[in-house]
Formats: sequence, C-alpha cells, structure tokens
Amino acid sequence: MNIAVVGLSHKTAPVEIREKLSVPDDSKEKAIAQLRSYPHLEEVAILSTCNRLEIYVIAKETENGVRELTQFLSEWSQIPLSELRHHLFILLHQDAVMHLMRVSSGLDSLVLGEGQILSQVKHTHKLAQEYDGAGPILNRLFKQALSAGKRVRTETSIGTGAVSISSAAVELAHLKITDVSACRVAIVGAGKMSRLLVQHLLSKGAGQITILNRTPRRAQELAGQFKEAELTLCDMSELEPVLANSDLVFTCTSSTEPILNRTMLEPIVNRCTAMMIIDIAVPRNVHANVSELSAIQAYNVDHLEAVVAQNQESRRQMAMEAEVLLEEELEAFDVWWRSLETVPTISSLRAKIETIREQELEKALSRLGTEFADKHQEVIEALTRGIVNKILHDPMVQLRAQQDIEARQRAMQSLQLLFNLTPASKQGTP
Repeated sequence: MNIAVVGLSHKTAPVEIREKLSVPDDSKEKAIAQLRSYPHLEEVAILSTCNRLEIYVIAKETENGVRELTQFLSEWSQIPLSELRHHLFILLHQDAVMHLMRVSSGLDSLVLGEGQILSQVKHTHKLAQEYDGAGPILNRLFKQALSAGKRVRTETSIGTGAVSISSAAVELAHLKITDVSACRVAIVGAGKMSRLLVQHLLSKGAGQITILNRTPRRAQELAGQFKEAELTLCDMSELEPVLANSDLVFTCTSSTEPILNRTMLEPIVNRCTAMMIIDIAVPRNVHANVSELSAIQAYNVDHLEAVVAQNQESRRQMAMEAEVLLEEELEAFDVWWRSLETVPTISSLRAKIETIREQELEKALSRLGTEFADKHQEVIEALTRGIVNKILHDPMVQLRAQQDIEARQRAMQSLQLLFNLTPASKQGTP
C-alpha cells in the first residue's frame, strides 16, 4: 500500500475552481464514506480550507487509487476531468508525507508561517477519525505532521508576526483606503476569521464595527472577546440597511452560495458614494458580478497575494531552518513506516509459537490430572504466556528497530527459514 495526496491550492487553481471543490464539515462524512467505498482506497482524510482542498489516502494499489480519487473530485466539483486535471497535484509516499508536514507548519500557506492551518490540520484528523476515514497509517501520519508543525513554531521564529488571511485583508484595505479608522465597517460572519478581522481592524484604529451573523450567540461570543471595543451586533435580516451605512465590508461566512450580488447591492450603492468589499471566504460570499458596479471595489482571497508578498521575505530564512526540522520528522515517520514491513513475519512467528504453547500446555494439563489442572490452570497459563512473551520480546524489538533495509530483509529471511514461517498476510506493508 502507499500514501497519496491529490488536491489543489492557491498555487495551482484560482478561487473559482477551488470553491467548487470545497468540502464543508457537514459534507465530510458523506465524502469520506463514498471514498472508502472505492475498492482501492483504504483510509481517507480530507483537508478543506479557503486556500486548499487536499485528500490524503492509503491506497491498496496506487495507480487505481489515484484514478478513483481524481474521478471523485471531478464528480464532486462537476468539473470535467480534462479541465480539472491541470489544476491538481498528485504526491506519493515521502513526497505526500513531507507535503502534509509543510502544510501543517505553515510553509505551504499563502501567508508563510500562518498559524491557523495547524488547527485546521488537527480538525481534519479529528473528523477523519470520527467518520472512520483514518486508520493506523493516517493516524500516525497526522500525529507526526501535527508534531512537526508545533516543533517548527517552537524551534523557529517563523510564526513571529506572521500575518493571517484576515490581517492581509485588513492590510489590503489599509493600502486602498486613506484612513481605515474613519470607516464604517461591516463584518459578515462571526467565526475565527472574523475574530482576527476585528483584532486587526482595532489595531488600525477602526471604531465603528458591525458584526452580522445568522446565529446571535456566536456574534455575542465574538464580541465578548473584545470587551474594550464597542461592537454593534446585528442579525442577517438587517444586512441591507447595515451595508447601506458601511464604507468597508468584509465577508467570511461558511455559506456555499454567494450572499451578496449585483441585484442586491445596486440599489444600495446608488444611495452612497463608494464601498469596498473584501471577500475572504471560499466558496465566495460575493458574486463575481458585483465587480460590474462602478461604485464598488470588490476583492477576494486571490487579490491578497501582493499584500502577503511584502511580508514574506523576512521569514524565508526561518522557512529554510524549518525545512531542516521537517527532514528529521520525515525520517522518523519513515522509520515507523518501514517497520510495518516486519509485521507479517512477526505475526507469523508469534502465531507459530502460540500454537506450540497451546499444544504443549494441553499435554501437560492432561498428564497432571483433572483436579490439579482445574485448580492451577490459570497460573500455568499465565506462566507459559509470560515465557513466550519474554522470548519473543527482543527479536521483535530488534527487527522493528532495524533501519538498514538490507539488514532487515536478511533478519526476516533468517527468522522465516529458522522457524519455517510462511507470513499469512502482508496487509500494511509499504
């Protein structure tokens, strides 16, 4: 079997393609179940963020597994495979492992070193476990990737001052508007990205901020984190009047359909001088036809690259330091992965010794007589199991720990020859 990842990101596909492949949390159970039903896919985890959609799998047969996965993406997005294919990347085993570690560490993000991706990888792992997508290999891979991401942030300074998508959006507004502090700001949505928007807007001096959200509780929780600020909270039913009194609008909801479009905004902008809308959601919250209105400056996540580029250079050296750490993490995972090759031999050896133990125990108990056997069977059973476990312990540990491929192969061949073993199953071997 092999590890594979197929996906796309801000590096390979524009937002209008990425949004069609987005897999929201409430659809992940269905998507994982469908992928697990394919004959060549054994384990599945889906990482879906505003800048990437990546599906990690353990494939029983790599070529067929990748084919099933790409066909799924085409069907899910309703984009013909001939059109979708040139936006996709496919990485196998070590390349796939290193990619997830780089993603978890923020080295593959639009914003180099951004911290939010680590929690998104952790959430991906949690859902993969919850929906029976992750088995022993993906569980180990994601734990190693999360460990790598934490280590990079602890042992380098790459996260120091690293901007997020939200802060890049505020920076874009700051570049385009003379005085953000004088703007009447509306934020549509009350999730984590909205919290970061509020944080960065306050740092720019913004004092007139309105939060709109479908769920009042979430908006109140967000406002509770900024007790020093006077945030106005509104229901989505008040969207149009709030927009009519706003100069700067940020959208970041989980809606799968646009919530702002030309038809809705045209009568609003006819009553105001100008409005800037920055949409940092994927799928987009703002329809592309909004840009047809001359009174509106509309931006989405793909417009943030120029802003982000100004902040990247100072962290490139830190990224090089991080890559060295990731090589160590990759090697640690690879040692574990290669140890799976020994599983059939170890299982076969244990099964053979256990069969001998049971046969000899049965003979001994029959010679001891029924009365003695019934009274002492549990003790004798534990004694024989303990002897077997202690005899097998060192050979198993040494075999798993053997990093040299040829030496490990020779050791397994010796065991198979000396004990006349026939490994019953090679499931789990790379």
